[in-house]
Amino acid sequence: MKRLILLITLIAIVATLAACGAAATPETVTVIETVIVEKEVEGETVTVVETVVVEKEVEVEKEVEVVVTATPEAMEPVVLRYADKAADLGGMDPHFAAATQDRNLVDMIFNALVRYKPGDGSVFEPDLAEALPEPELDGGKQVWTFNLRRGVMCHPSEEVPSYELTAADVVFSLQKSANADTSAYAGEYDGMTVEAVDDYTVKITLDSPISPVLFFPKVSDYAGGFIVCQKAYEAIGAEGFKTHPIGTGPFMFESYSPQEKVTLVANDAYFRGRPLLDGVDYRFMSELNSRELGLLSGELDVANGTAEGIWVERMSKEEGIRVDVYGVGEVATIHFDVTVEPLDNPKVRQAIAYALDRDEFLALFGEPVAENVYSQVPVKFLAGGLTQAEVAELGLEYALDRDKAKELLAEAGYADGFSLKVVSSERESYLKNYQSMQAQLAEIGIDIEIEVVDHSSMHKLIREDVNPIVIYVAWRPNADVYLTRFYHSDSIVVTGAKPDTNFSHYDQIDDLIEAARIEQNPDKQVELWKEAQIKILEDMVAYPLQYQSQVTARNVNVDYGHELKSALALYPQITENTRIIK
Repeated sequence: MKRLILLITLIAIVATLAACGAAATPETVTVIETVIVEKEVEGETVTVVETVVVEKEVEVEKEVEVVVTATPEAMEPVVLRYADKAADLGGMDPHFAAATQDRNLVDMIFNALVRYKPGDGSVFEPDLAEALPEPELDGGKQVWTFNLRRGVMCHPSEEVPSYELTAADVVFSLQKSANADTSAYAGEYDGMTVEAVDDYTVKITLDSPISPVLFFPKVSDYAGGFIVCQKAYEAIGAEGFKTHPIGTGPFMFESYSPQEKVTLVANDAYFRGRPLLDGVDYRFMSELNSRELGLLSGELDVANGTAEGIWVERMSKEEGIRVDVYGVGEVATIHFDVTVEPLDNPKVRQAIAYALDRDEFLALFGEPVAENVYSQVPVKFLAGGLTQAEVAELGLEYALDRDKAKELLAEAGYADGFSLKVVSSERESYLKNYQSMQAQLAEIGIDIEIEVVDHSSMHKLIREDVNPIVIYVAWRPNADVYLTRFYHSDSIVVTGAKPDTNFSHYDQIDDLIEAARIEQNPDKQVELWKEAQIKILEDMVAYPLQYQSQVTARNVNVDYGHELKSALALYPQITENTRIIK
């Protein structure tokens, strides 16, 4: 019996690959088969080995190279953590922002036609405007024409998507600033009309010409000069806008946690370029110790300090911490309500002035952060103030003399003294001055009861006229603004035509303020400002105490992006150039 015995040897030609795993897959390959057969060869049956080449589909196990690409680590957002000395927010509508924490926040969220150069409040530069204009006269009126930057985008919100800011927003904003119902700074905009020439041109007309030094603050990034986005404001509503502001600035509002913090995020569409920071956590921490510990532990990047030379010296010695002492110097002044008993008697007000010791107040703060002042306008910083020598020569220094103070009280019918109740902010710059006044006046029989409230509440209450004596700490950009807002009858709290911060209810220097405002000769203008302040001191409407510089501590890795000389926003200014160097 003939049998065919087939022995098949499979020889596969396979390319070897570098691999991390293997898989069997069908594939057509070339193979060599060796076949053993029996054949008839010359009449005989013999075994023959034959080799044939064929193609077959077989399953080939391949090594598969798996290339693994590492997933990049997610970068942590760079968020600056700033601790303010207030207990909570007041509001972020820039036209009502009076408390320092509110001013700080709106500075990051909004722009104006003109801005004070970051870190140097003595220099004006264009902001939303392309350039600083020169005024023109038209029929006796002064005209300022601003050409707006193009491509400035309003922050997006749930109510209104982002849109380009135009002249309509500027007109709306400045008209809002001039309205006492929608602004705390309405008095600054009397005699001003604003109109849109086209989408990118705004014309501002003043009934009475004024100098650039008085005009630019009205349209700058300070108080009423901030520009809001009209569509967003109208969609959110006046009340909602206080805690959900929409502007054009380098940072956008994200969230507000009452008594905890406001969170801001970078504005990717900012017209000066995306900020180097991804955001800012603005925290409310009224306790100095908490701010200090947070900074030293690395939980904070920047923190408000306290206006005390001893604190500055101590913190400056801490490793990795830098303390900045800078302007502007806010002036602390004691204002007397001349319409309420017994302060309606000039002798009582003069008695209080003679009972107070400026040096005792100054010792609470010390160098290099504070210095005595002798007039409402700080002569060290602004034209129109009075020096110590000038007021002493006029007999208006009110140097400490408690015997004279007691005599004046007796002449006024208050030999046994009297009692008053006041509210004070929890901030050191306020509370320390109130407490020192309380102790000093006790020496002549005047009892002052102090109720301490949070900073925002104090601002609200004193504007409701609850205090017969108000200590107010403030900076204003020029003598006209100081005198107008604190001593013009239109600015009397509650009852004034444009209520502001005239806590004294004083109405005796309106003519001097108005004459100085329109005076084009700088020397005559200064003399009018001085004359107004001499009258204030003669009537002892207000007692100037000291100026207090700003004090802020930071981690040395924080770079503000500008030299820090002075800031009208009353904090170091966080801009698109601020960064944290790791």
